[in-house]
Amino acid sequence: MRAHMLFLVGTLALAAGRPVVAHHSFAAEFDVNQPFTFDGTVTKVEWTNPHAFVYIDVVDEQTKATTNWAIELGGPNVLARNGWSRTTVKVGDVVVVQGSKARNGTPLGNARSIVLKSTGQQLFAGSSQDNVR
Repeated sequence: MRAHMLFLVGTLALAAGRPVVAHHSFAAEFDVNQPFTFDGTVTKVEWTNPHAFVYIDVVDEQTKATTNWAIELGGPNVLARNGWSRTTVKVGDVVVVQGSKARNGTPLGNARSIVLKSTGQQLFAGSSQDNVR
């Protein structure tokens, strides 16, 4: 019995030492008062939990400089319920993304919707932004 108790205490001590991954609210990272609409070309798609990401190259109209934006979407489950699959948006697709910018000024945004320019299909991104206001 004592060996089982020591094993349990040791296991709990090891588990307590592991870092915890925090999941922040929309308002903690993004600013609803900094909306954006970007046209860009998809460079990468990450179908991961807790959020999927689409990376797009956006060309600044004035400077012609290209910036790669990381666009946060809902999780894969939410996206699937909104009609997405892993191959809905692919590298090379030209898209129009609407959402909100990150508070810290980095090229990070949270998408509300993405439109595939080739077909005109509008996809809802499962943003938690809809719960903020």
